[in-house]
Amino acid sequence: MSDQPTASPLSAAQKAQVLAEALPYIRRFHGRTVVIKYGGNAMTDEALKRSFAHDVVLLRLVGLNPVVVHGGGPQIEQLLARVGKKGEFVQGMRVTDAETMDIVEMVLAGQVNKEIVELINSCGGQAVGLTGQDGGLIRARKMMVASREEPDRKIDIGQVGEIESLDPSIIQTLTGNGFIPVIAPIGSGEAGETYNINADLVAGKVAEILKAEKLILLTNTPGVLDREGRLLTGLTARRIDELFADGTISGGMLPKISSALDAARGGVASVHIIDGRVDHSVLLEIMTDQGVGTMIRSH
Repeated sequence: MSDQPTASPLSAAQKAQVLAEALPYIRRFHGRTVVIKYGGNAMTDEALKRSFAHDVVLLRLVGLNPVVVHGGGPQIEQLLARVGKKGEFVQGMRVTDAETMDIVEMVLAGQVNKEIVELINSCGGQAVGLTGQDGGLIRARKMMVASREEPDRKIDIGQVGEIESLDPSIIQTLTGNGFIPVIAPIGSGEAGETYNINADLVAGKVAEILKAEKLILLTNTPGVLDREGRLLTGLTARRIDELFADGTISGGMLPKISSALDAARGGVASVHIIDGRVDHSVLLEIMTDQGVGTMIRSH
């Protein structure tokens, strides 16, 4: 099977039309920062991996500043299974004991990060891999999760961190010199301990601190769906609170929506939760009139 996406060839006129449609978006977003949370099928399907890398390189070439934050859930699960451990989650957060933390570091910083950097570079970009430990990027503290049944009781989920502070200097230095930062969501504590941080939360905070034009979260769903499976978009904070309360938003979507909402409230112009299984979904979302997911607004 070919690892190239299959599509009907476009005529010269159709190609010109596509470029003409993209022009206003290129002009509007030139020089602006776009933070992309890269995860799900887009990270494991060979054709989608290459189309994602092409999208990121093209954004950089037309004058945007893409910043990639990645997860690595499927790869972590594979290595855990190999050593006889089963992944456990509480409210969408991975329970991380010391052994699991070693595996998380090995996979995120050692395997996935380098693979993404290589992929972008092979498509003509200049990517640089980082973790939150590099350049003092992310200072983290231990996260305790409130029990759903007893909100006053806190659950210890191990070496899982929340962001205490984020210093964007290293990201700004890289983007200012034409590089594409690729960030693994690992942070350092005050005493030098390492923390596994949910990649959606890191992407949201990076977007907020950089005052990004857009935060784009790639998922394995068309976006946020209601109970009948219909796509919801133009969501506001109040509507999201209702969806949390009635259980429509749950599991792995919880940290995704929470970080999206925080970013929107924190000054990010628009937040998009899009289907990473769609070929060139990043370009479709940024450079065309048709959106491919859920947009979240602050009000």
